[in-house]
Amino acid sequence: MLINAEHILQYQRCKRRPVLDINSDRSQRDEPSELLLKLQQDKTAHQQSILSQFTYHRPDYPRGNWEAGQVATLELMQRGVEYIHQGVLLAEYHHLLDTEISPDYKKYTLLSRPDLLVKQPGQSDFGDWIYQPVDIELGKRPKQEYQVIAAFHAQVLAIAQGVAPSTAWLMLRSKQRQHTVDLSRWTPQMQVILQEFIETLDLKTPPEVFISRQKCNLCLWYSQCYAIAQSQQHLSLLPGVSPIRYTQLQTLDITTLESLANTSPTTLENLIGFDTHVARKLVVQAQSVIEKRPLILPLFRSHEHLTLNSPIELYFDIEAQPDLNLDYLLGVLVVNKQTNTEEFYSFVAEKPEDEELIWQQFLELVWQYPEAPIYHFCVYEFDTVKRLAKLYRTPSASVHPVLNRFVDIYEHLTQSVALPIESYALKAIARWLGFEWRDKEASGAKCIYWYDQWLETGDRTLLEIIIRYNEDDCRATRSVKDWLVNFIEDEYRLRLA
Repeated sequence: MLINAEHILQYQRCKRRPVLDINSDRSQRDEPSELLLKLQQDKTAHQQSILSQFTYHRPDYPRGNWEAGQVATLELMQRGVEYIHQGVLLAEYHHLLDTEISPDYKKYTLLSRPDLLVKQPGQSDFGDWIYQPVDIELGKRPKQEYQVIAAFHAQVLAIAQGVAPSTAWLMLRSKQRQHTVDLSRWTPQMQVILQEFIETLDLKTPPEVFISRQKCNLCLWYSQCYAIAQSQQHLSLLPGVSPIRYTQLQTLDITTLESLANTSPTTLENLIGFDTHVARKLVVQAQSVIEKRPLILPLFRSHEHLTLNSPIELYFDIEAQPDLNLDYLLGVLVVNKQTNTEEFYSFVAEKPEDEELIWQQFLELVWQYPEAPIYHFCVYEFDTVKRLAKLYRTPSASVHPVLNRFVDIYEHLTQSVALPIESYALKAIARWLGFEWRDKEASGAKCIYWYDQWLETGDRTLLEIIIRYNEDDCRATRSVKDWLVNFIEDEYRLRLA
């Protein structure tokens, strides 16, 4: 059975995914999303950009015939060519270990295909040269998972050339493109991960489902795993249950919503990943889901910045293209209660160089209402205004009074109430309240893709969809804010009655 670098990479992110990739029916996977396809295209473009700097050889062999690929790669290495792109190297797993292992493990073969093999001075089975592996990754920093993969390539390469390379490299999408990998540090960790992965493969069933939305959303097995988690009412669907906290809960045999809801917070507050605040909040969260109703959190703080009485309110939302470090749409919904009117303003950078223009347009609008609170959802809008002010050297007097009017609805809500939902994302909360986006499939991730398509095609309908989605985000933020204010006022009215 073949184990490749992609399996090891994905195992570090999710222990279940590569097991499904190897042992399950791949026709049951989801279709790749537009964002996933875009990421794959971006990675290919990044690799081609790096590879264009080298004159390299590529082994010639029938597609999927890895043995023939290794023969062709070894021939290139014996010739001493300077660079080899996607060479094929195979090694029996037991050859990597110094100790005896179970005969069952001898069925595993490791397949390494580094993006580049680079010739360096040294002594190997080929002569007075050795090769060192280079991996080209889309990330901007040398994550642990990347360095573990580099160590994987180096270990298989050591068997092929008869000597371990002294180092490996990562080529990333950052100013400092080349990063050296300390193999003395990462090789032992890679061996532990590889051993654990093989032990997991030998189990009769895949590892337990754990839904981590940030990691799971782009996975092609997401729908299957999510359906299992829902059927089990798995605790990973409960907001606030991280992998570390879940492990801690398991040590106390707390594995169901009911058992968590009936646990005293003092039992949890000294566990790793917990404190008094987290423990109380998580127990109330479980109670909220079981009772199917919102509950006031025990450590609720006052909400002097939240009010229904401001005559004019602004609701602010941004769409961004992270790859371009660009905030291309600044949307503001102006709600005037005195005139009973609402107007939405969308400041759009139709070209990346228009960002400064829309920034100035945004400032001009919000300064027309110098007393109006500016409601937003999560910290991104606040941080972005600071970034744009610094980037375009906006005077402090024009920015600080604006920032002082910002009110983060997400922060107020998550410090006040527990809702019977799986996520505290704006969409999940607003839809629980009955709010719906006009374009059902629209999302922030898809807007990134659509904006790229707009830049390529000039198709204005793409911009119109993005603007409509941004306006709905602003209106959803208003819906959540109004509900929160009313709910808290009603709860306190009941308590005083």
